[in-house]
Amino acid sequence: MDKRLLNVSLLGLAFMFVFTAFQTMGNIEKTILKSIQNDYPSFTGDGYTSLSIIYIAFALCNWISPSIVSFAGSRLAMFIGACCYTIFLVSFLWPTTFLLYFMSVVIGFGASVIWTGQGAYLTLNSDSSTMSRNSGVFWALLQMSMFLGNTFVFFALHDKNHLDESTRTLVFTVLIAVCFLGTLLFLLLRSPLSSEGTENERGETLSPIQEIKNSLSLFLTEDMCLLNMSFFFTGLHLSFYSGVYSSSIGFTTSLGTNSKQLVGLSGILIGVGEILGGFLFSILGKKSSDNNIESKGFSHSAVVAFGFIINIVAYSLIFINLPDESPFGDTTAKSFIEPNQYLAIFCSFLLGFGDSCFNTQIYNVIGQRYSENSAPAMALFKFMQSIAAAISFFYSNHFGMYVQLTLLVITLIMGTLSFFKVDKSIDNR
Repeated sequence: MDKRLLNVSLLGLAFMFVFTAFQTMGNIEKTILKSIQNDYPSFTGDGYTSLSIIYIAFALCNWISPSIVSFAGSRLAMFIGACCYTIFLVSFLWPTTFLLYFMSVVIGFGASVIWTGQGAYLTLNSDSSTMSRNSGVFWALLQMSMFLGNTFVFFALHDKNHLDESTRTLVFTVLIAVCFLGTLLFLLLRSPLSSEGTENERGETLSPIQEIKNSLSLFLTEDMCLLNMSFFFTGLHLSFYSGVYSSSIGFTTSLGTNSKQLVGLSGILIGVGEILGGFLFSILGKKSSDNNIESKGFSHSAVVAFGFIINIVAYSLIFINLPDESPFGDTTAKSFIEPNQYLAIFCSFLLGFGDSCFNTQIYNVIGQRYSENSAPAMALFKFMQSIAAAISFFYSNHFGMYVQLTLLVITLIMGTLSFFKVDKSIDNR
């Protein structure tokens, strides 16, 4: 294995452990905070509100994260970001409303740093012939977190209609330990440039004001304005599958007495879809790099078009399967059909696979189109994505399932068409 692929694999492994903890917590946060409120009525923290604060802080901090990555280097920046994730999870051992929301701001800052650093580090370890492969490998390793974390939750919540304090403490402790292990792995990352070392990794250090100006100039370019629509859709989709959909399954009591256990199983199937998509598109991406004739069948736009179809099917099935009020709390209501747990879990797989179609190709486009400006480009991607996620988590307390699915379909159409136009302009360069 060449050094750069080894770096990407270790990067993916570190993210896998950190996000095994965080994505699992995001998947069950609404459900688990409801159980804390039942035991401690003075606790008024809300899962959707916490996630909304996380993504608002994430969005705002993306404007300063390129400066931090430029000054500290991508590896140290990612380690700092991972520490924020660990601290956030530790705070759940002492649940107070203020601490929950304050630590939501802290992890929002950490997210901006870790993801901007990831974009820079991945680009430094890739070139035009390896970007598809490397982004696919990283994405598949990252999304194994959905499978691993939710497998643990599935068994930890087995046959539990109420999450008591001992169960919650067990879940929190395991997730904290896993996140801490991932944080330590960032210390093992090696410089992507063996002959030059860390100084070349950091590149030219600009002032925060200059970095913000550069990011704003990039934000206003034609291609980035078009990509922003694709970024925005991925944010709405992210918040839906990571925080809303699995909780809605758990709240739909018509699915059966094991509806709470299905929350973990839903996360597992989302992860399976993400992993399958990541590995599949890394293989197809490698073919397209090696043979320009074959690449026509595996273009970025072709993969995104496939993802468009998968997501439309998923949204349609969810629309007829889950009741409109399922995002808000336990409900016995029916939808257009009798809620079916097998169909609900199948939709979880489709959501994960559809998400991988978009995100792997967005990483490819950023790596190819903005190879000399990867940190600001990745920061802007995460800015728009997190703005959308924050908006989604905010309205999830007010809009039912049907309105949320309608908004997803509208932004999916706009994001897909925008991506096609940018991808075509890259091919014409």
